[in-house]
Amino acid sequence: MDQERRTLPQAEADSAPPFRRLACRRCDRGGFALVRPSRHFVDKPWHADARRHSLTAFDQGKRMIRHIRLLAWTLAGSLLAAGPSVTAEPPRIAPPRPAPPTGSNMPPLPPAEIDDALDIGGDEIDARKVETRLTVEVRVNGRGPYQFVVDSGADTSVVGLRIARDLELPLAGPVILNNMTDRNVVDRVRVDALTLGPSTIRDLALPALRESDLGGAGMIGIDALVRQRLMMDFEKRLIQVEDAEKPWTPLPGEIVVTGRLRRGQLILTQVSAAGLPLDAVIDTGTQISIGNLALRDKLMRHRRGRVEKGIVTGVTGTEVELEVAQIAELRLGSVILRNVPIAFADVPPFHVFDLADRPALLLGSDLLETFRRVSLDFRRRKARFQLRRCGPQAVSIGTIQTAVRTRLSTTGGKEICGR
Repeated sequence: MDQERRTLPQAEADSAPPFRRLACRRCDRGGFALVRPSRHFVDKPWHADARRHSLTAFDQGKRMIRHIRLLAWTLAGSLLAAGPSVTAEPPRIAPPRPAPPTGSNMPPLPPAEIDDALDIGGDEIDARKVETRLTVEVRVNGRGPYQFVVDSGADTSVVGLRIARDLELPLAGPVILNNMTDRNVVDRVRVDALTLGPSTIRDLALPALRESDLGGAGMIGIDALVRQRLMMDFEKRLIQVEDAEKPWTPLPGEIVVTGRLRRGQLILTQVSAAGLPLDAVIDTGTQISIGNLALRDKLMRHRRGRVEKGIVTGVTGTEVELEVAQIAELRLGSVILRNVPIAFADVPPFHVFDLADRPALLLGSDLLETFRRVSLDFRRRKARFQLRRCGPQAVSIGTIQTAVRTRLSTTGGKEICGR
């Protein structure tokens, strides 16, 4: 700090009050200004008997200046600490890295109950199709809306890197993520509030991944749906979300398939492929239905069909090669799907759900969208499929390298038409 001091004649200095001898014209420190006094503190002349009092005033003056300077620096530091966040750095999120080969530590959940009445109501949320998947508008910490992919097969929601950096979400530590193609350690960020329609989930730690791998600005998983009823209307491209505590009434034209909940995902048990019983996981985040190697080996044991190769990309960007074959018949409860393309691969979700050693299928959005509506109640562990209302005709389903014709019907002889 620069100070401009006055030079007083010695005689005047001896008789001047202490503050006048120390005074500066302007002393700036943290917004405070110390201005020299314009007059003496006392009107009577200074003399030797008052020397003790002047020294006391001198000492008090120095202490006052020090206290004012200290207060100014303290206030300035507080203002800097509480200032705007424009200088804050965005979180440094590391890319996904391979996870150690250990088992999943996800706790098991109670078995599902069978119920033939499932109706999904609630608020409608406009959905947009990304290939065969539906995306919905989601708000993160009150900001947005952002387009998130709905993934009923994911046990956690995910935010894109752009959201994490734009909102400067703080890091929350790494976690092991089991996705469709690999098992990686990924960084998480803290989210105060995730809002989907009327529902808000608070205090989340979510993985942050690239938008190009997610297929949207983020992904809605089971953590945001576990207490909800979810209805996906593929015909109107709408998604309805409702609190599962609210009562519901049955709707005509819907078919209930028995399910149970494992690791947070709905697993259907009334499913068979070419007469072979299997477990099926409803996975709206998978664009193509994928069977495990146990299912492939049993289906292909006495069959010489055409098998094609394809590639699937996981949310972390890893690619895995698939075998694609056409199955003559796939049954979901009383619904029959004919000439269904199924991919086969040994992907991590089967190990997470303890389904690697027996025939199992990830029921993807390529087959789900052939229905008019698919309703999922994660709290009560129930699923319902509603058939399309139209006359008999074929449904075209695209696979990785080819397109085949799939015809769906119920055991009552009704047909499901294309979109």
